Amino acid sequence: MLTDTITDTDFVKFWNTVLEPKFTKYRHILQGGLSRHSAAVLPNLPIRKGMSVLDVGCGWGDMSLQVAEVVGPGGRVVGIDCVDAFLQAARKDAAAKGLTNVQFLRGDAEVALPENEFDYVIARFGTMFFTNPVAALRRMRKALKPGGGMTHIVWRRREDNPAWQAAKDITLRYLPPPGADADTCGPGPFSMGNEEMTGIMMKSAGYEGVTFTRVDEKIMVGRTPEECIAFALAIGPGGEVFREAGAELAEAKRPEIEREMRAFFESEERDEKGIWAPTSSWVISARNPG
Repeated sequence: MLTDTITDTDFVKFWNTVLEPKFTKYRHILQGGLSRHSAAVLPNLPIRKGMSVLDVGCGWGDMSLQVAEVVGPGGRVVGIDCVDAFLQAARKDAAAKGLTNVQFLRGDAEVALPENEFDYVIARFGTMFFTNPVAALRRMRKALKPGGGMTHIVWRRREDNPAWQAAKDITLRYLPPPGADADTCGPGPFSMGNEEMTGIMMKSAGYEGVTFTRVDEKIMVGRTPEECIAFALAIGPGGEVFREAGAELAEAKRPEIEREMRAFFESEERDEKGIWAPTSSWVISARNPG
C-alpha cells in the first residue's frame, strides 16, 4: 500500500526547491498545454466506473480529478508526485470539487509502488524524467492487477516540438550546453521520443500489446511575447541551459537571447488568449500480462 512518504533524493530535492516555484508560477501555461494532450486521449481510454486508477507524476492533479469523475464513487484514484506544493494544490482542488474518491500522496515510481493493486495506471509527461526508466516502468506494471492496462503520454522527438526545443536552440547559440554534472530534471523531455527505443523499454519492463498513437497539438506558450520569453528562460530545455550557464554569463547574453526569442514567438500563431506553438506527443498504451 502506498504511504505518503518517500526518501528525499537529490532529484526530489531539486524538484521541490529549484523547479517547483518556477512550475507554479507558470502553471497556467503548463497545465493548459499538457491538458490539451490528455484531453485528446482520456475519453478513449478503457477506464470505467468502479475502477481503481494510479496516476504517476500527477502534478497538480487535474487529470486525476477527471479520472475520479469517470470512475465514480465506487472507484478510486490515487495520484502520486514527489513535489509537495503540487500535491497541496491537488488536494485543495479535489476538496473544492467535492471529490472524495481521489487521494494524493507523495510518491515516486522509481523508488516504490504497491503491487497488484490497480486496474489502470496513467502518467502524463512524467515518465520521460525517469533516471532508470525500465525499472520504473516495471514498477508501474507490477502495480497493476493481472491484465490491467496502462497509458503514458510522452513528448515525441525534439524536432517535432518547437514549442520547447526552439528556445533551447536559440539559447545554445549564445551559451554553452550544461555539463555532465549539471542539476537537471532527469534525462530530459524527449528521452522517450524514439518509438523503437521506447518500445524496447516497454517490452523489457514486461508489458504486452504496446501501441503508439501520435497526438499533435498547438499549446499556448505565453499570453504575450514577454511572457513567452520569461517562461522559456525559466522552464524546459532553454531554461536549463540558461540556468546552468551561471548568472553572470547568462545575464550578459540575455539581450541577444531575448531578441532572437522575441522574433521566434512573434512569428507563431496568436489569438486573444496568447501565442501558440506546435507540440507532438506519443500516447503509449500497454497491458500487464494475465
